[in-house]
Amino acid sequence: MLIVPAALPFPADPKALYGRAGPWILEIGFGDGRFLVELARLHPEWNLLGAEVAPASVSRALRRLKREGVTQARLFRGDARFLLRNLVGPRALERVYVNFPDPWPKKKHASRRLLQVPFFRLLSTRLAAGGALLLTTDHPEYFDFATAEARASGLFEVRPSPPPPETLRTKYAQKWLDQSRSIFHAAFVKTAEADEAFPPIRRYTVPHALMKGTLPPAEAFTKQIEPPPEASVVLLEAWQATGGLVVLARVEEPELVQEVLLEARSSNKGVYVGLRPSCSPLVTAGVKQAVGLLVRWLEGQGLETVQRSY
Repeated sequence: MLIVPAALPFPADPKALYGRAGPWILEIGFGDGRFLVELARLHPEWNLLGAEVAPASVSRALRRLKREGVTQARLFRGDARFLLRNLVGPRALERVYVNFPDPWPKKKHASRRLLQVPFFRLLSTRLAAGGALLLTTDHPEYFDFATAEARASGLFEVRPSPPPPETLRTKYAQKWLDQSRSIFHAAFVKTAEADEAFPPIRRYTVPHALMKGTLPPAEAFTKQIEPPPEASVVLLEAWQATGGLVVLARVEEPELVQEVLLEARSSNKGVYVGLRPSCSPLVTAGVKQAVGLLVRWLEGQGLETVQRSY
């Protein structure tokens, strides 16, 4: 049920992903998964896709889907914009639900809001003709903001209406209704399509290097930081393992954050530096950068690079 981007083609083939054809429906910010369960009951013919950034919510939703016997849902942990750009093909989605998104109410945080013109431009290329995003929120300012952004894109018609009954059975809807708060709803119906291509992120072969010299102990390691332009990379910590070192790296790229295990280990050809075999990240420019940063740190410890493949 959990999508691993590195194991899929870009874009993914929905029929292969679900083992059947059917309307493809996305929920952004699925929380504990109860709305996906509701959709599965109401529309067993739909193929459901969910995006959520919070690991704890993903775990709860996976347990709920399994408990409720929902088999037509696939979940993605990460940024919905990454999902749309890379895993969803042109005009592949019929509908998108956004229920009670974080409104980022502070003025300095407004740029973090999801429903802005750039998002609507990307979404317009992933929705089928006449497809729609359905927004339900308790936050009037965010509702006004989102409707203004949708109209400003020139690609969507905004149709306010009472919220569908199923959106009022979600966790946050019940909470806000108990507090007698107003609930706002609108369908953002696609009327045109952006002319950008929105190509998927570039993928690379597995980066590695061969070095010679003596590996330092893990105690010699200090945190290494390399800022953008391509990615922000931090080598967080290292520990001793059989044959060498294992290093935890955090790689932040636009719409994508990965924690990656690297290794530097002795082999019969020298010191191999690259990805830990048990680690299966999406090999991006940032992952290549992380391997290069580890190589440079090892060079600072006296090792010599014999061969680079990154």
